[in-house]
Amino acid sequence: MIRLHNMQTRPGSKHRVKRLGCGESSGHGKTSGKGHKGQKARSGGSIRLGFEGGQMPLIRRLPKRGFNNAAFHKNYAIVNLSDLGSFKEGTVVNEQLLRDSKLIRGQGAGLKLLGDGELKHALSIEVDKVSASAREKIEKAGGTVTLREKPVQGPRDAQQSAPAAEAAETELAAEPKAKAGKKPAAKKKAPAKSASKKKPRKS
Repeated sequence: MIRLHNMQTRPGSKHRVKRLGCGESSGHGKTSGKGHKGQKARSGGSIRLGFEGGQMPLIRRLPKRGFNNAAFHKNYAIVNLSDLGSFKEGTVVNEQLLRDSKLIRGQGAGLKLLGDGELKHALSIEVDKVSASAREKIEKAGGTVTLREKPVQGPRDAQQSAPAAEAAETELAAEPKAKAGKKPAAKKKAPAKSASKKKPRKS
């Protein structure tokens, strides 16, 4: 039986340490494998990835066309039904509970539930996205799935929603004042009829 005191590395996994600067007989003497002079021979001298000596690098020479969705792609924290079997029946499963249970970690655009596995008891689940198979299995077990409301995405949306909310509040506040201050409209007097009628002209 393998114990900590008799564990050994696999044969061939450990290599002899390269001894640098120990004379010609070491096999790596004189320049220690760095060649002669130049930027790469200096201590601390390094070249960034993709640098081609000052010429136009390949990444800038290649033409770039079309739309790339990588900058707008959203990464969701994935949870399967098989991960929810440890919760008791009737539990409200949300993001905070899953983080406390170490089922999801890191930051993402939201929480997505997939239908891998089976659910044998009813749970109330709050997620951002859910697959059709997962929803079907949850409802079959007697549980419910609710989608969380999406927060405001950016400052532009917040600026647009704030004036609309303020306008609605001012309208609600002004309505009772307007009703209280309104006076009944005075009836318009009909124009007085002229007493003398125009006589027809004689031809």
